[in-house]
Amino acid sequence: MCGTPKTGRFCEEDGYDFLLAPPVPSAESPAPPAPAEAPATPAASWEVVVRADTAYFEVVKAMGGEDAGSLAMPRFVAERRFPLTGQQMVIGRRSRSRGVNPDIDLVGPPEDPGVSHLHALLVPQEGGWAVVDMESANGTYVNDPSSSPLDPHVPVALKDGDVVYLGAWTALTIHST
Repeated sequence: MCGTPKTGRFCEEDGYDFLLAPPVPSAESPAPPAPAEAPATPAASWEVVVRADTAYFEVVKAMGGEDAGSLAMPRFVAERRFPLTGQQMVIGRRSRSRGVNPDIDLVGPPEDPGVSHLHALLVPQEGGWAVVDMESANGTYVNDPSSSPLDPHVPVALKDGDVVYLGAWTALTIHST
């Protein structure tokens, strides 16, 4: 980060993505003011269960996007679990060249080609979590994959058992534990 004041998501000078890491003050710039108190992580423990969803895959293929004909549902995708902690959980695919290291890394194997490197965020809110689409290439859907995708940068509250669909076959189920 070059020290240019933050005016949006990306630095106007060097393209730094302010969502990927907290800004580090440079020697030339004064320390930023103390941030307002962040929302507390919900009292209950929460987790995300990531799995491949064949029914969602069929919806994606039926939408007929430009790459839909070349998609193939993987024979096996191991279910994975991620505890929800902290002030945000980045969902995406790791990219060393872009400096993207998501908390919920969906790089595979097998790799879902429809998941963006920085696809979505899970953020805590009073009593639960919300999902925020981060201008993903293929959209983020909650509970109904045939509905309209979420508007980018707008938090959508999630309840226990809600399913977030993204990519070509990936489904994330939110659970209170």
